[in-house]
Order: sequence, then C-alpha cells, then structure tokens
Amino acid sequence: LESALIEALAEFAVTAHTEDGLTGVWTDEGKIAAIGVKISRGVSMHGFALNVDTDLEAYAPIVPCGIFDRAVTSMAEVLGEAPRMDVVREAIARTLGERLGAVWTENPATVRL
Repeated sequence: LESALIEALAEFAVTAHTEDGLTGVWTDEGKIAAIGVKISRGVSMHGFALNVDTDLEAYAPIVPCGIFDRAVTSMAEVLGEAPRMDVVREAIARTLGERLGAVWTENPATVRL
C-alpha cells in the first residue's frame, strides 16, 4: 500500500516516502496518507486514507495516529491546489493494481466521485 501510494503521488509531483518505524506515507511537510491493517479470525482487512483536499484544521484537537511530533498534510497543501479526485483515484488504482498484479474492471454502480 505504501509503495503504491508513493508511486501515485509521484505522478502529481508530490515527493513522498516512508519513515522508519512509522506506518503511512510521508512528505517533508508531514503525513499525507494513513494505513490501517487488521487481522481478525484469520481474515485480513486493510485500507488507507490519502489526504487529497482534507480540511487539516480537523486535526488540531487530536493526535493523528498517536504521533505527537509530526504534522499532517494534504495534496492540496503540498501542491497549492487539490488535483481532481477522479484523477487521483485512477492513479492509485493503477499503481496498486501494478503492485498486486491485479487487473481492475470498473463497476459504474460503485464509482463515487
């Protein structure tokens, strides 16, 4: 997940990386994507949240991911404006598919903008 997000962000000229000992994807400006993984009764569940055009003020009263000394950022903050969500979604689907060796098919009934 981290590698796919880093590759997708690179398509938007966002330089991202991982941090030793910390989950997620980071930029020099702060954490841009959170990742969650859980295994329950032998079933794995996983997901991520990429901050594209997130209201970062929402993070003011909380400590995101329990990390006290790191900022949170978004693509909009790094780039000066948010890219279109459908373009971001397509880039992530493509890079994730490449990493997993998956071929995606689109179901128009489930596509959200």
